Amino acid sequence: MTRAAVFAGSFDPITRGHVDLVRRASAIFDRVVVAVAVNSGKQPLFALDERTSLVRDALAAEQVSAEVERLDGLLVAFARRVGATFLVRGVRSVADFEYEQQMARMNRHIAPEIDTVLLSPDPELGWVSSTLVREVARLGESVDALVTANVAAALRSRFAAA
Repeated sequence: MTRAAVFAGSFDPITRGHVDLVRRASAIFDRVVVAVAVNSGKQPLFALDERTSLVRDALAAEQVSAEVERLDGLLVAFARRVGATFLVRGVRSVADFEYEQQMARMNRHIAPEIDTVLLSPDPELGWVSSTLVREVARLGESVDALVTANVAAALRSRFAAA
């Protein structure tokens, strides 16, 4: 039986921390699907199609094997659709843990056959967030160490046009 997992996020933009978590999940599971999500509570910098493309290119550049799909709807419904029985979530802080624990319980309530696996990020990348990356890039500083080259170029292009 294939062990499949979904790693979902808005990835606005994908960071090296995200890439690290996908790499590590790929070592644990036979199949990893990265779900690029619509988040109605956020105003994304990049459109869904752009984010999906950036994720695909970032993973390819780092030679990380994973499928990349768009997610618009309930995560556990998506996981069922793609045949995944695990959700992978990154946890950087106690606040992240409390939120993810609550989400894991709700997901388990809705879909008892799907388990959530929490991974701690690489200590060198654990402080990096998409929000920080966007803000630093918006202010004209380099984010090259925090994102892949394709993402850094997309950020420079986006903010040069603003």
